[in-house]
Amino acid sequence: MSVNPKIETPDALKHKIFSSKDVVKKNAASIGKKEDPFDFVRVLLDGAIAGAAAGVVVESALYPLDTIKTRLQAVRGGGQILLKGLYSGLAGNLAGVLPASAIFIGVYEPTKQKLLKSCPENLSALAHLTAGAVGGAASSIIRVPTEVVKQRMQTGHFASAPDAVRLIVAKEGFKGLFAGYNSFLLRDLPFDAIQFCIYEQLRIGYKLAAKRDLSDPENAVIGAFAGAFTGAVTTPLDVIKTRLMVQGSANQYRSISHCVGTILKEEGPSAFLKGIGPRVMWIGIGGSIFFGVLEKTKQILAKSRPAN
Repeated sequence: MSVNPKIETPDALKHKIFSSKDVVKKNAASIGKKEDPFDFVRVLLDGAIAGAAAGVVVESALYPLDTIKTRLQAVRGGGQILLKGLYSGLAGNLAGVLPASAIFIGVYEPTKQKLLKSCPENLSALAHLTAGAVGGAASSIIRVPTEVVKQRMQTGHFASAPDAVRLIVAKEGFKGLFAGYNSFLLRDLPFDAIQFCIYEQLRIGYKLAAKRDLSDPENAVIGAFAGAFTGAVTTPLDVIKTRLMVQGSANQYRSISHCVGTILKEEGPSAFLKGIGPRVMWIGIGGSIFFGVLEKTKQILAKSRPAN
């Protein structure tokens, strides 16, 4: 007797059912693995808001330490360090820190996420290094004039930020607001790259070890370590940057190399570590506050968005 080809045997039906289940599982897995589209604008805006909040909080809290560090680095020979007016220039500095921090994190976050998506997992450190440097370069257009005005006021050159800007432009032209720009990049691009790379890599390692998300205090401790370590190793670059920025129209240092040579000749190698104590303390505590506020603000922004 012939078998009707349209009627499937029990074995055939069983095979078909299991095959269809496998297809469903594969489709479900592929759907689960599908990544959400990269929302550049949202990542940029969230980063800008979080960066602005973190930058303003840190600067307001630790400005006196920064002032002491600047005065230690600026003084030549056995000059005396003044401890008056430790908040001199804070208001004007905040006006520059807010947009500069917003630009930095606003550029850093989408750059980091794009690089992490395109780089192999074992090269995540390179993505963090590059994103830190790119963020630093993007924000330098505001950070440098802000730093010039701040340090001139910290060293007693001017009484207010508007006066500082007006007189610097009058005496030195607009280029005076960018005094020490190359030395700023020489210090801050490595600083930003190293600090953020150390912070991100430590967080990745801690998460893997703990098998959970980090708490706010844990983020703060990691940020403090990253800041203190990076602040210490970049102190010589910071001394050079400070000398070039505060010299004004005197032009005692013609270039980075001339500044290095003059300091070595007149003050010796130890001068390149001037202010290392306040700098490490300032950036260590600042790193703790900055990254703590940054992560908390990002969490708040993420929770405030409507669920898809």
